[in-house]
Amino acid sequence: MAGPLSHIRVLDLSRVLAGPWASQNLADLGAEVIKIERPGAGDDTRGWGPPWLKDGQGKDTAESAYYLSVNRNKKSVTLDLSRPEGQAITSELASKCQVLIENYKVGTLKKYRLGYEDLKAANPSLIYCSVTGFGQDGPYAPRPGYDFIFQGMGGLMSITGERDGQPGAGPQKVGIAITDVLTGMYASVAILAAIVHRERTGKGQYIDAALLDTMVAFNANQIVAYFCSGRIPLRWGNAHPQVVPYEVFPTADGHIILAVGNDGQFERFCEVAGCPELAQEPRFKTMSQRIVHRAELIPLIAEIMRGRSKREWIEQLESANVPCGPINNMKEVFEDPQVLHRRLRVDIDHPLGGAAPVVASPLRLSETPVEYRLAPPTLGQHNEEVLRGLLGRSDAELRRLKQDGIV
Repeated sequence: MAGPLSHIRVLDLSRVLAGPWASQNLADLGAEVIKIERPGAGDDTRGWGPPWLKDGQGKDTAESAYYLSVNRNKKSVTLDLSRPEGQAITSELASKCQVLIENYKVGTLKKYRLGYEDLKAANPSLIYCSVTGFGQDGPYAPRPGYDFIFQGMGGLMSITGERDGQPGAGPQKVGIAITDVLTGMYASVAILAAIVHRERTGKGQYIDAALLDTMVAFNANQIVAYFCSGRIPLRWGNAHPQVVPYEVFPTADGHIILAVGNDGQFERFCEVAGCPELAQEPRFKTMSQRIVHRAELIPLIAEIMRGRSKREWIEQLESANVPCGPINNMKEVFEDPQVLHRRLRVDIDHPLGGAAPVVASPLRLSETPVEYRLAPPTLGQHNEEVLRGLLGRSDAELRRLKQDGIV
């Protein structure tokens, strides 16, 4: 069965991560995504290696792992947007699309006559999504920005990292470009909402997606706790400000996560741990008391946890329905029986030979499941297919465009 967005064509003028993440979500759901890239260079992330994709003989190709991670199910067309003819072709493509995604600096595409108002004139039902660091207005709008900056500015780093006074204390960033990924997800949601509106009314609209907005919103309960209390949230390392015990503990042969979310779970933990008296101790019997007496309880639990191996603890706690888990590296993640069962690694045949390994989409739909139709494309792989098939360009025109450096 065709994907739920198989009737949607997307013109993707974005690169790196946030915009491509959004367009990959749409592509996974069946949309035809035409990715526009710079002739001879392409998306910046094509060169962000090593590591590189291996060909059928196990040799490195010029396709980076980073690029592979966010560009499956797309078609690549090269166009020089800095030149009038490239701009004209892009405008023509936009007239045949329902969605456009871009992440140029504020005002850049307006100079090329590819802004929302320009393209809306020819295609009033166009959904146009701009992804920028700070949004389309405000004092910071013209500034460039990267994920690391937004993790700091948006408050995330102020609550991430070890507590003051602990070894290694200080603010830390998350280990992936989480602001970009989340902005891509929010942009996907906004585009899907705009598609529903368009199908009801025939009207397109403009979407202003900003990394700073996303990062501030992502702070969720921490922000509202500050609004309600006036107290600035602190870093808690691997601990939780409102749940105890809820952190990483050392065992006899490594570390595990113990996440005791209620009083019943704490009683069961104490039974498994051989210390049922702790669950009856007035200082620890209820969650509120465990929070107050955290400094007394955590060293007691840490000492108990050192007495058994990771495997022993996980097996015994899981059998008692006490939430816990290992801290896996990426190799261990993809050896986990549940991850294997869920088929979270997908290998797609690649035009350079071999297979492109990608992570499966977490979107699981019973009637219209995600399909992995196309490997992340090589640069300009679909020039002829799109320019001839969609725009009707002749072979002679295609040769001239290539000779002139437009494609």
